[in-house]
Amino acid sequence: MTRIMTPKIAIVTTLLLAAANIKADDRLTSILAAQTDNVQARYQYRHPEETLRFFGIEPGMTVVEVLPGEVWYTKILKPYLGSKGKVIGADYNTAVYKGIGYDYASPEFLATRETWISDWIEKSRSTALTDEAEVDAFVLGALPGSMHGTADAVLFFRALHNLAYTAPNSANLKTAIKNSWDLLKSGGIVGVVQHHARDNMSDSWASGENGYLKKSYVVDMMQSAGFNLVAESNINANEKDRPTESEYVWRLPPDGDMKAIGESNRMTLKFIKP
Repeated sequence: MTRIMTPKIAIVTTLLLAAANIKADDRLTSILAAQTDNVQARYQYRHPEETLRFFGIEPGMTVVEVLPGEVWYTKILKPYLGSKGKVIGADYNTAVYKGIGYDYASPEFLATRETWISDWIEKSRSTALTDEAEVDAFVLGALPGSMHGTADAVLFFRALHNLAYTAPNSANLKTAIKNSWDLLKSGGIVGVVQHHARDNMSDSWASGENGYLKKSYVVDMMQSAGFNLVAESNINANEKDRPTESEYVWRLPPDGDMKAIGESNRMTLKFIKP
């Protein structure tokens, strides 16, 4: 392939705009190729192309990303969904952050949650090009009625564990799943990528506090809310990740330094709202 010797930002813009005029499969490939080197370095662990295809995400959809963080997936979804699509960010509510503790419970951090919706929308719009999706946002537990029945997919990328353990009887997770049900159209998708605890680990260790959940727990929670499990994949599995019960997921990259293992072993599950 001939390398074009032009400023990188020009290359990125050209690739993203050209993607508007090609079929969905090639569009996603082009958009992923246009991301920065730092983003692409994670592809070997996050497999965004295979994961989004597995979930059935297509241009023109309205897609909710739970806990979008530093907009890693949002930067991919916005140009991929295109101007007929929409990306909705959904953050944890303050109670979840207080339950996590550590730095998240500091007054300074919690103050940033008060303006998270407007801040996230502004940050997500900051790189907007001609053919990118509209953006919106809400906080879990405070879903606006205007969003009910508007989404084609809700995506939980490594977001379930904190919801699971930060309130008695998984109340925060149940709220997030109920919000997902209310958001989705009939036939809508819930895509889950989650740090995966092996079945022989104790339930107390796999409560989410160490970052890991058992697949049986996730499936039970989703099915109890009315969702159907329709597919699962090993796209994001990593057999090298075999923690003991004295370890947690943050020993691994990108937070930890156990690079020989790589990122965590992750389940990838697709649910449908009937």
